[in-house]
Amino acid sequence: MSDLGRPSEFSQETADLICLRLAEGESLRSICNGDDMPSKATVMRWLRSWPEFRDQYACAREAQADTLFDEVLDIADESSNDTIIDPETGHERTNHEVVARAKLRIDARKWMAGKLRPKVYGDKLDLEHSGALDLKNMSDEDLERRIQQLMKEAGVVAVSEMQVSLHEASEDD
Repeated sequence: MSDLGRPSEFSQETADLICLRLAEGESLRSICNGDDMPSKATVMRWLRSWPEFRDQYACAREAQADTLFDEVLDIADESSNDTIIDPETGHERTNHEVVARAKLRIDARKWMAGKLRPKVYGDKLDLEHSGALDLKNMSDEDLERRIQQLMKEAGVVAVSEMQVSLHEASEDD
């Protein structure tokens, strides 16, 4: 598709339309596919250049998350094609393709809503601490050993080990 004839100069009217369509759940890619709309690159340039549009766009993306979440309920509640009549037996059976497609649509919308509004729709981390860590009664050596143990378990390389490794590598040269 050619960019000839597409708007490239910022227009609040076009920005409003883009944000409205985003808030209604449409993707930026599909919006920008319209011949009367700016290219995606132009929209990205506008976002860098126009702070008011950037704020408006951010609000539209949050509204888009809400729309996607509403669609999850609509898709889950829609069951009209979940069963079909088996042409061989004449009995009703589950249409697994339709059910799997609905699950995929739901999962995609949940994922996208979680990315757009992680505090509202994102996965919640359940961090639980049990037990006590009495640092006052630990010697400096015990504390250092415990820190090293935890760093090793976490896969973190200590700075001193990195320096030793770098020193050994430079000696090999």
